[in-house]
Amino acid sequence: MLKRIFLSLVFTQLFFHLTAQELSDSTKVLQRLAYLMENQKVYVKNREDRLEKLKQEAKALEGNPEKFFRKNYEIFENYKKFDSDAALTYIMLCQKLASTGSDSLRTLINLDLAWVYSTIGRYIEASQLLNTIQPSRLDNGLLAKYYDTYSAFYSHYGQSNNRSEYYQASERYRDSLLSVLPRSSVEYRTTTAIKTLFNGNRDDAKRQFLALWKEGKDRIEQRAMIAYFMGLIYKYEKDKRSQIYYLSISASADIEMANRDNASFHDLALTYYDQQDFDRAFQFIEKAIDDAMLCKVRYRIIEGTSSYPIINAAYQQKISKQNKQLVALVTVVSILLIGVIIGLVVIYRQVKHLRRIRSALSATNQQLLALNQEINQTNLKLAESNHIKEEYIAQFFDMCSSYIDKMEDIRKALLKRATNQQWEALREQLKSTQMEEREVQQLYVNFDRIFLNLYPTFIEEFNALLQEDEKIYPKKSELLNTELRIFALIRLGIHDSVRIASFLRYSLRTVYNYRTKVRNKAAGDRDAFEAAVCQIAVIDRR
Repeated sequence: MLKRIFLSLVFTQLFFHLTAQELSDSTKVLQRLAYLMENQKVYVKNREDRLEKLKQEAKALEGNPEKFFRKNYEIFENYKKFDSDAALTYIMLCQKLASTGSDSLRTLINLDLAWVYSTIGRYIEASQLLNTIQPSRLDNGLLAKYYDTYSAFYSHYGQSNNRSEYYQASERYRDSLLSVLPRSSVEYRTTTAIKTLFNGNRDDAKRQFLALWKEGKDRIEQRAMIAYFMGLIYKYEKDKRSQIYYLSISASADIEMANRDNASFHDLALTYYDQQDFDRAFQFIEKAIDDAMLCKVRYRIIEGTSSYPIINAAYQQKISKQNKQLVALVTVVSILLIGVIIGLVVIYRQVKHLRRIRSALSATNQQLLALNQEINQTNLKLAESNHIKEEYIAQFFDMCSSYIDKMEDIRKALLKRATNQQWEALREQLKSTQMEEREVQQLYVNFDRIFLNLYPTFIEEFNALLQEDEKIYPKKSELLNTELRIFALIRLGIHDSVRIASFLRYSLRTVYNYRTKVRNKAAGDRDAFEAAVCQIAVIDRR
């Protein structure tokens, strides 16, 4: 805990040693103040822990009156600007312990008690107590404290009722204080600078305070006070930036010391109020009043509560304006949101409608594709059929021409034998079947040649449909054999066994047996074998 206090004090001392460039920029100081305000409970806890430790130490010294008195006086010193009620309790305890002490010790305690009375608003008790002290009997040390206490008494009283004669009385006692302080002391120089400022000589006061500022050898309390008066100087000069800078330094020091008897927060609140920064003004006036209430410092409470209604009214007006703007914004956003929701509903319905249309179009496209495939297949079949017809028509005319020539040759031969009366030779020629057999064989050859011309890969593709060891190939002297020729006719679309038998000059049973035998050799589904044969070597005439 002590380590934290030490580090805090070291940081504060370093914080006050600023360059001229840093003095022109209050951003870091304001950030530091904001941080301290967020964490002010830490510094209050440090002060409370220190007080608790002092109390424990005092309890252990009850058997030693002198040390017990000094420890309780130290507790009082730590309570002075933290909790006036507790400070009053301990200074009265010290008064009781000093009752048997020297006159100087009792006077010291009475001066401290009078100071506490004046801070909590018990001005009559303070005045009565101060009137019991005869300054002519005091040494320079106590006399300086006497004048300082009287100056504070009239200052506190003046702040409570805002009457100028008390401020004037306070200044007279400050003059008396200066007359007894050593001229080389910091107290003398600080008091002189304050008097110079209140006399209206701000340039001299600024020079004196800056000299004290740059020395950097004083306590944090002294530095906090100097920063506060520098803030007042810049307030009179209407330099808001510098005013905020120094007041923020003073306020930061007050937080780090847990000093609740402070003026910096009240002045900061008024400064930000003048700048119409009502958020910060309200934040600082609340801090000022909270500190005053916790410390029970009457003149600070009066000071804070006198400014609070004005700042609070401005702050509430701003909040009200912001609320109205927020309501208007929420209304606009709500209207826009309703519009967006309506738009989304419309878009959703349109999307659903488009999906239905797309689904219907997709189904239609599928149907069109299927129909197109069917048309393509039909076109292929028609193209193939037309090609076959073209081939066979050409072969038909060629064969017809050939048969006409052969018939003419036969007619001439028969006419010659009849003219020569070779009746026996004529009869033998008419009885012979050689010519029929020769023509049938020629028919097969012509069919085979024409078919393989149309389907040159028929034999390979046909065998691909059969089992590996059941493939059918014609002899070297043949183009097609009987099995291949039967399925060649099936490939041409002739499925009727009667027509096949008539064309090939076979019996119906022979054709049936061949078809069954070959189907049994199929590598795949036997029932689909002939349909697969019909797909062999489809001719694409697109």
